[in-house]
Amino acid sequence: MYTEIERFGEFLIAEERAAATVVKYTADAAAFLAWLGGRSLDKAAAMEYKARLTETHAARSVNAAVAGLNKFFDFLCRADCRLKPEKIQAQMFADETKELTEAEYKRLLKAAKGNDRLYHILIAFAGTGIRVSELQFITVEAAKAREAIIKNKGKTRTILIEGTLARELENYAKKRGIKSGAIFITRTGKPLCRTSIWREMKSPFRRIK
Repeated sequence: MYTEIERFGEFLIAEERAAATVVKYTADAAAFLAWLGGRSLDKAAAMEYKARLTETHAARSVNAAVAGLNKFFDFLCRADCRLKPEKIQAQMFADETKELTEAEYKRLLKAAKGNDRLYHILIAFAGTGIRVSELQFITVEAAKAREAIIKNKGKTRTILIEGTLARELENYAKKRGIKSGAIFITRTGKPLCRTSIWREMKSPFRRIK
């Protein structure tokens, strides 16, 4: 059965959200629905869930979940359920609300164990910060050059590929017999589309919470 969470994931991908954001937000939404347990969605329930989170999580972690839930509520056209973030002191580091924590990332990689292609897709996302729709630009040539040229909507930018990641990608391509072009391809040799990537990611993200 095609679930609300799966539709939400495809909605985020269509918005060209970063892969980590798709995984994070869908996992947050799935955790909330599991807690809701079939009860009606309303602002009171959303506020109760947030209150539960504040009892066991730090303010930044709560706000990370709130960011995902608010996007989920927007997707459901339930702006009335949107939550306010916890107030915290000005932070010196990057915003954590759209990023996987290290622990979540490690759990995601563990969940992907046994699926070599998915594992390498995940480390490519994590190592470059590209969006799901940009995976096609991770090519054999890019791995060798240690940089990928991303062309999207008339704009071009260069993404550096760190040495260890580049070698991982080169070894993966060599093992698959891919000598040039996109590293992550279908059986017919075409770059994976967003739907195919999301289909592979759905199962592991369900297990990171």
